[in-house]
Amino acid sequence: QVRLVDSGGGLVQPGGSLRLSCAASGSIATITTMGWYRQAPGKERELVATITPSGSTDYADVVKGRFTISRDNAKNTVYLQMNSLKSDDTAIYYCNALIITSYGKLNDYWAQGTQVTVSS
Repeated sequence: QVRLVDSGGGLVQPGGSLRLSCAASGSIATITTMGWYRQAPGKERELVATITPSGSTDYADVVKGRFTISRDNAKNTVYLQMNSLKSDDTAIYYCNALIITSYGKLNDYWAQGTQVTVSS
């Protein structure tokens, strides 16, 4: 059994910062790409950022220069540092990871989501 738990969301004023965290646990052999997605009300889920085990990153254009994704492979944890937040960043943020389990299966896992609200 593999579990992803994300946290760190909340209410922040425009221009403020938040740091999201997501930890994977369970029967894990290898974690490949980890990432963050978000879904705003009435919109489809969209990619925010991804990071490979070696640290290569990719960002959605709308967050480049403001958000930074990082990971701690020893802790099976991925982070999303969000700076200069805007009202358009309001959404539920979901952690995602491609994980090879101890049983040799590659599966796509999602955390439960954490709400980020940017408002004055």
